[in-house]
Amino acid sequence: MWSYLVAQSFVFAVEEINRSVHLLPNLTLGFSIRNSGCSVHGAVFEMMSFLTGQEEPIPNYTCEPRLPRVAVVGDTRSALSVSMARLLGLYKFPQVSHSSMLPILSDKAQFPSFLGTLASDLTLCYAVTQLVVQLGWTWVDILAQDDDYGQQASSLAARELRQAGVCIEAHLYVPAQQSLEETEALVQKMHICTATVVLVFLHNSSFLLILQGLLGLRVSGQVWVSKDSLYMTIAVTLPGASEVLHGSFGLMVRGTQVPGFPEFLAHQLQNWPPEDMFTERFWEVTFGCTWPPKNGSVASGVQLCSGDEILRSREDPSWEARKMDIAYTPVYSIAHALQDLLGCEHWAGASWPFLPQLLRPLRKVRFKTPDGTEVTFDANGDLVSKFDIVRGQKTPEGSFQLVHIGEINPRAPLGSSMTVHLQEDLQVPSSVCSRSCAPGFSQTPRQGAPHCCFECSPCPEGHFAEHTDVQRCLPCPEEQFPSPARDRCLPRTETFLAFEEPLGLTLAAAAVGLAGLAVLVLGLFLRHRDSPVVRANNRALSHTLLASLALCALCPLLFLGRPTAVTCLLRQTTFAVVFTVAVSCVLAKTLTVALAFRVTRPGSRARVCLGPRASSSVVLVASLTQVALCGVWLGTSPPFPDRDVDSEPRLVVLQCQEGSGLAFSCVLGYLGLLAGATFSVAFLARGLPAAFNETRLLTFGMLLFCSVWLAFLPLYHSARGKSTVAVEIFSILASTAGLLGGIFIPKCYIILLRPGQTVGQGHYCPMRSCDMVMHVS
Repeated sequence: MWSYLVAQSFVFAVEEINRSVHLLPNLTLGFSIRNSGCSVHGAVFEMMSFLTGQEEPIPNYTCEPRLPRVAVVGDTRSALSVSMARLLGLYKFPQVSHSSMLPILSDKAQFPSFLGTLASDLTLCYAVTQLVVQLGWTWVDILAQDDDYGQQASSLAARELRQAGVCIEAHLYVPAQQSLEETEALVQKMHICTATVVLVFLHNSSFLLILQGLLGLRVSGQVWVSKDSLYMTIAVTLPGASEVLHGSFGLMVRGTQVPGFPEFLAHQLQNWPPEDMFTERFWEVTFGCTWPPKNGSVASGVQLCSGDEILRSREDPSWEARKMDIAYTPVYSIAHALQDLLGCEHWAGASWPFLPQLLRPLRKVRFKTPDGTEVTFDANGDLVSKFDIVRGQKTPEGSFQLVHIGEINPRAPLGSSMTVHLQEDLQVPSSVCSRSCAPGFSQTPRQGAPHCCFECSPCPEGHFAEHTDVQRCLPCPEEQFPSPARDRCLPRTETFLAFEEPLGLTLAAAAVGLAGLAVLVLGLFLRHRDSPVVRANNRALSHTLLASLALCALCPLLFLGRPTAVTCLLRQTTFAVVFTVAVSCVLAKTLTVALAFRVTRPGSRARVCLGPRASSSVVLVASLTQVALCGVWLGTSPPFPDRDVDSEPRLVVLQCQEGSGLAFSCVLGYLGLLAGATFSVAFLARGLPAAFNETRLLTFGMLLFCSVWLAFLPLYHSARGKSTVAVEIFSILASTAGLLGGIFIPKCYIILLRPGQTVGQGHYCPMRSCDMVMHVS
């Protein structure tokens, strides 16, 4: 049946070209149809007879005169085409095959003159891998024939799939001659496989045996994918196979629709001579009848052919799979190449005792068939053709049909070569080892498993995954933070300790209130500057201390609000200088009292240390030292505004960066050293007569001051974001309040409520008893 269709298609194409006024108008094509006998020897013999013009061909000799030979079309079997191609390649004589699909024939080093109008297994395997990748299958099994065809095709497909990131669970080979035990073992292996998709590279007989074994196990749900839809159409003859093959995928080479060929074939069938045994056999196969035998005896139940049957489309889906142009495209390719060659100026008007070389223009031929299909060959001599993607479907009536769902166009750019159009009632099953990881998760490989098998792990803090199945999560930019689902990044909000928010407003009010209290105490001391309490122990130091405490209370105002270059320069330096002045005043007052009760001899040189200049020198030297340290700090690496993106995951904290950490540590270290020395001196002098000194008040004030700043250090380093600023402001206010309350509140009590009492604790003395202290002040 197949050979008959090839011969009729060949004759139809030649006669159509000879009738054309556009293609080879001044030339008539002839042809010779030869029977190879399905053997390599017969194919080579008939080919040499055609080339030499001899019934008994002698290689490299021809009989003259003869018509020029231009090309060979055939053979119908790949094995025969290989033998023919090896010999024709020596002469660079063109051979165009309409049915050979072996990948080896695409090797132009071995077969330089071979061209094929049917897609090779190489192209089909690549198309199958493109189908798998396009449909999102990443976990497949391969079932291949254990011969040259199966090994080459499956190895090529496996290599392409691995390059595309597809994992192969099992690669199984089916022997050409397999026993029942081998078939059962192979079916059991397939039964335990978890992949849904199975790629098939089998002969029809082996495929039927595998299907029989699967039907016995009642296996369903697998998706069969083959490079040829004939698998499905032949297998449906097996009872129950449609249940297994429902939803399978296959590729069909898009053939050229040849107008007039069905009518030509019908005419040939109606007018065939009795001696044409090929037409007789084709008639019987096509219409399912038998011609009456010459002896007249007919078996019962046999349908006889009447000769009135009409060529029709078969309900069998294999008929659709076999509808192709067969020899039509090879003949037209040769004719167009011949016309291109004759159109060259070099060959115009040349005589025809010998035919010029046709191979080069045949390789470059490009034309369109009557149905608009473009015909051209690639560098390997394979026809560049489209593939229809079909899917087997069982209809509600119980029949099996092939549904067109898409196409593969090799001419499209790589990466967009496939367009799949799915119908609404068609759903593509999934075949994966692990389910896709949703956005916000990343793939974590399973130990010892292929890369397609993984676990889904949530993205860590500060990272996101915008797409599905990401290998690793990406960090968000510094100015952004991940969403709660961690599938995208959101812009961060700028934050700082502002005056407008409740905490900032509270701290600002406390600072202003504390500064106002210090100013009130200073005003009280100025008003009662002649009282014994004020005059005792250097009232100038008391005034300076109160003024510095008022400035200390106002320092937090520099820490509030949006950080700027100016406020960053003034924050820590102003705080350090004014607190140094305050602590140095306390140190000077403490030293004055301690030395006053240790100078026993009049006229002693130590009494010089009790003068006002000595106390002022202590304050001045201590303060200038701190000013020098701050100057070095500002001159080398000053503080500057900075954006902190690490403290708060969803916020950008605007803060002041200290610049030089060493200089900042020196400034704070010097202030801490000064405070420690002051507290030590005050603590040692606390046992002096209480009626004549305020050392206990100074000790209590410094104790509060040091306690606050010792508690500040761990809190400051553990706080994050704008909380660090709030902790520092609170420490400044608390230490200022400690000094103000511990030193001056008892004095204010005495000034306002007990004006006749001295500085001591409950000891009343007349004005004369305080002369010594007032003298040294």
